[in-house]
Amino acid sequence: MMHNFIAIEGNIGAGKTTLSTLLAKHFNARLVLEQFSDNPFLPEFYKNPTKVAFPLELSFLADRYGQLKDDLINLDLFNEVSIADYFIYKSLIFASNNLKEDELLLYQRLFDIIAASLPKPDLLIYLYLDTAQLQKNIAKRGRVYELEIKPEYLDQIQNRYLAFLQGLPNQKVLVIDMQGIDFIDDKTKFEQIVALLKNDYPKGITNISLH
Repeated sequence: MMHNFIAIEGNIGAGKTTLSTLLAKHFNARLVLEQFSDNPFLPEFYKNPTKVAFPLELSFLADRYGQLKDDLINLDLFNEVSIADYFIYKSLIFASNNLKEDELLLYQRLFDIIAASLPKPDLLIYLYLDTAQLQKNIAKRGRVYELEIKPEYLDQIQNRYLAFLQGLPNQKVLVIDMQGIDFIDDKTKFEQIVALLKNDYPKGITNISLH
């Protein structure tokens, strides 16, 4: 394994948690999964986003910081492999899409303080799927509140992710085209992903297709 701390990112329904779990098991790595199922603001957000966006984003930021601080700050990142199904900058990406300008200014100040104290991944992986496939995945996993998500919202989040990745010249970023890829039932596809993690990459974006 060429990397000690890997963060796997992607849009809603991209398969981040499933892939992180499988990879952590394969590499016997420490697994860090985002805890969001008990967030009281999330179901309401998809029904009435303007009403609860600010407390939602603040609660996500606090929860993610608390988890990463506990799981990673005291970890020996040089001798133990860790795989997380999110990157702390996810908070800023969603906040920039969901908050009003004055709210975002305050949020940015808090975020900068928090992000500076957390380790950055050796490799950031982004799982790319188009909106139609994301919707199919969301419907398949059956979280009732997620069925409220509109395709336009998924488009917005995807565009913000891709723009964000373009602005990380000093971060090793692997963008994997997952369109039509079944890494759960097709072991050859999973093995391809495993092989990717055994390679080193230059700083900036490296695009990979598994087709």
